[in-house]
Amino acid sequence: MYIIVGLGNPEEKYLKTFHNMGYIAAGDVAAKLGVKFKKKECEAFVAEANLNGEKLIIARPVTYMNNSGRAVKQLLAKYKTPTENLIVIYDDYDLPKGKVRIRPSGSAGTHNGMRSVIAETGTQNFTRIRIGIRDEEINIPLINYVLSEVRKEDYELFISACTRAADAAIAIAKGQPVELVMTDYNG
Repeated sequence: MYIIVGLGNPEEKYLKTFHNMGYIAAGDVAAKLGVKFKKKECEAFVAEANLNGEKLIIARPVTYMNNSGRAVKQLLAKYKTPTENLIVIYDDYDLPKGKVRIRPSGSAGTHNGMRSVIAETGTQNFTRIRIGIRDEEINIPLINYVLSEVRKEDYELFISACTRAADAAIAIAKGQPVELVMTDYNG
């Protein structure tokens, strides 16, 4: 069983912000698998799917970005899932806008949500799918940038990136090796 977690902030005012790329991609995963976020548990909105005869949990934490790890830790415990079967999707300022990068493990970089996930789970050994959000044309403090709305002219680029991230997460959850998925989706 896999757990796919899309990081973001739960309020509607954050819906179209850069920091909600993970939420959007998790929604894409659910839509592609024909399921909806129907329940709230473990401090997250949760959708359940069946993928190749295995249960798949798709989650959007309601803890706000900086405390995302609390929800992830609770989900892993409730579903008795090893961190090796955790996939976290999130925005990444360290990547150019619209780029998707998949890694089987690694540090949190500049991302507070990932710092929380690593601190709560006690490991860096889980798959992460990062959606690049850095725009060289915008020069505002990082905290203001990640909470700002995606510009209309970039909307399609980010929708495409979230769709690619969702497809990559589904491929991994279906059992494709992360290295192969990296080859197919990084870029």
